[in-house]
This record gives sequence, structure tokens and C-alpha cells, in this order.
Amino acid sequence: MHALRKNRPLRRVVLASAATVSGLVMLLALKPHTPPTIAAAPAPAASSGASASGGATGAGGTSGSTGTRTVTGESVQTRWGPVQVRITLEGGRITEVTAVVYPTENPRDQEINSYALPQLRREVLAAQSADVDSVSGATYTSEGYRSSLQSALDSAGR
Repeated sequence: MHALRKNRPLRRVVLASAATVSGLVMLLALKPHTPPTIAAAPAPAASSGASASGGATGAGGTSGSTGTRTVTGESVQTRWGPVQVRITLEGGRITEVTAVVYPTENPRDQEINSYALPQLRREVLAAQSADVDSVSGATYTSEGYRSSLQSALDSAGR
């Protein structure tokens, strides 16, 4: 019998096993992604209308460029969910930045945001603007954070 015409069952078993293992590896490497859910948006008066005109005021009850103002930026939809930022301005300076809405769907989102949001907050307070670097590993959250922050600054007239 000719060598090329021999039946090689072992070769078929090896190829079938390799294909099965490769398929399982690719299947397990897929990251599950649930579609983002829309978070409950704050009342319109709190997010743009009243805040843009000095809605939330500080302890002194004043608003404007010399008083305390709290402004909430627009909710920005990112790949992993919405991001929304609220800022407090005193005398025209950013004194507080808070992420009021951000992705928390799964443990990975929570892990990323637990280190990214404080770092973004520190950078914004230091830079006094939305011109801050993205946090490595949290690119989408960083982009949404900066966009929402910029909309809050625009509403505040900065």
C-alpha cells in the first residue's frame, strides 16, 4: 500500500482535539458585555437650568463669580455607561469635583473607577480646567469625565 494513502486516525484525533481546545480558548476569552442602562437623570432644574444661573448656592446664599455655585454637567454616554460630573465653584475656582454618575455594572467597572475617579478629581483641582490627562486603563471613563466637566464649566461661564 502506498504511504500517502494510509489511513491516519491519530492525525485526525490530534487535529480535532486542537480545534476543540482552540474553540474553547476563544470562547472563554470573550468578555461579556451587557448593554448600558440609562441611569435616572436628575431633575432638569438641577442639571442645567437652575445650576447654570447659579442654582445651588453655598452657605452664604450668594451666587455668581464671587459666591459658591454648584453646577452639574451633562450626562455623557460612554462605551461602558454614562458619566456625569458635578463641580463646585467658589470665587471662580473649582473647589470640588464629584462624579455623580459613572459605570458600576460589574466588579471590573468598580475596580477601574475606584482608582480612576480620585485621580481625575486631583488632576482637575490642580489644573482648574478640563484639560487633564486620561487615566491609563480608564480611557472611556476619562473621556466622559472630561466632556461632562467641560459642559459644567461652560454652564458656569468658565
